[in-house]
Amino acid sequence: MNASTEILVRMIDQAFDRRSWHGTNLRGSIRGMDASEAAWRPSGRGHNIWEIVVHAAYWKYVVRRRLLGEKRGSFPLRGSNWFERPVSGPGGEAEWQSDVELLVSTHRRLREAAALLTRGELSRAGDGGQVTNFALLTGIAAHDLYHAGQIQLLKRLRAGRRRVSGALEEQNAD
Repeated sequence: MNASTEILVRMIDQAFDRRSWHGTNLRGSIRGMDASEAAWRPSGRGHNIWEIVVHAAYWKYVVRRRLLGEKRGSFPLRGSNWFERPVSGPGGEAEWQSDVELLVSTHRRLREAAALLTRGELSRAGDGGQVTNFALLTGIAAHDLYHAGQIQLLKRLRAGRRRVSGALEEQNAD
């Protein structure tokens, strides 16, 4: 692996699951989370953490596909970008863990594809587009960190609402 590619792979790893100075990465933001926590929705239309996880997996798939010049079709879920989760009713733990594994395995495949790029390939745009492979890789790292922060905020919002709800229940019991 050339030095430029090595730095980019390290960057996407730090944004996803490696220790770094910036704090919580995407994988760390969902560590220990169960399906009910992941399925909590801040409002009627807001995305939940579970949907963010699958969204992040989808875009890792897209970047990998573009790096390798592959056609669409190998992402295991129908649709694109945002996927309703849980699909109906309360989500089960097995479905949540399956989607977390989808995120992890999609990251692993992206990482493997990125590691194969030569220095010259980093400056090329794939799929006949205008976005270089370098920009795709720095972008996916930024995407992971953006959503890691969003998840951290959703967790705090949920915890705050639970505290307020508990206080109101105590008040009403008096």
